[in-house]
Amino acid sequence: MTTTGQPQRQRIMSGMRPTGRLHLGHYMGVLRNWVAMQPTYDCYFMVADWHALTTKYDQTDSLVENRIEMVLDWLACGVDPEQSTIYVQSQIPEIAELHLLLSMLVPLPWVENDPTLKDMVKDPSADLHYGLLGYPILQTADILAMLGDKVPVGKDQLAHLEISRDIARRFNHVYQTDLFPEPRPLLTETPLLMGLDGNKMGKSNNNGILLSDTAEETAKKLKGAITDTARVKLSDPGDPTACQVVYPYYQLFADAEVQALVAKECQAAERGCMACKKQLTEVINELLKPIRERRATFANDKGQVMAVLAEGQQKARAQAADVLATVRQAVKLV
Repeated sequence: MTTTGQPQRQRIMSGMRPTGRLHLGHYMGVLRNWVAMQPTYDCYFMVADWHALTTKYDQTDSLVENRIEMVLDWLACGVDPEQSTIYVQSQIPEIAELHLLLSMLVPLPWVENDPTLKDMVKDPSADLHYGLLGYPILQTADILAMLGDKVPVGKDQLAHLEISRDIARRFNHVYQTDLFPEPRPLLTETPLLMGLDGNKMGKSNNNGILLSDTAEETAKKLKGAITDTARVKLSDPGDPTACQVVYPYYQLFADAEVQALVAKECQAAERGCMACKKQLTEVINELLKPIRERRATFANDKGQVMAVLAEGQQKARAQAADVLATVRQAVKLV
């Protein structure tokens, strides 16, 4: 198959920054969508370690370990190296050269108007630097190096992909080629999953259930989850719509029959919040059980994980090298 044009099978390119072990929010928002895409698309999934440096360039001691931990979570959730290419961004130097060449033809206002950067500029405490400014172009290089047709995103991320389409279109026009597809968004379902304390779920907040947590750790965390703060006594009728975390989790993870029973008994004061949390713990532990088992299997054989990444590196680098060779010819560097 030639890689100097659009592949016959539509290609997905996506990635995640390695910042540590993943939580339920990552599973619901990203990983289950990736797994569902594998039978239909040619999938390239990237460990975006260069992108991790855009915000944590001075916190790299755990970067290599975080890459492995994140890939363990991917594999545990069903990202299949037999169906998808899994690779580390920094092991594909062709992406860096493509980033450089693309940066030459990107007008500065395109970068300055990126929604993420505009928000950061407004924050006086933001650590703005050259690498952060160029992140949209590096992201474009990630996609175009693999000839990505589609990028899975939520509705709130649509604007971030627009610059990648503009850059692909501009390169094709300036150098009179049809090399690059204009990457299109593949809208994915991204349900809002709040942290156990009612705030945005995040590793820095330590308010999420990790995919690698044990059943006991999950139970302990859920005991502290926020419910209906207006319900003081067990005999007080509850309001599921006012329950900040626990009932919304039921709506995401439990079947309709369980949801209806929980709501009915809560409203009738037949069920207390601790009973709700106990049953929710059972629901979530049942969901995570096969993921934990697969993760433990891979964690006990890190050599297998490294082999997956080595094979992915070989395939991704061959793809990127093919694209870069055509880019160099188009730019007349050779």
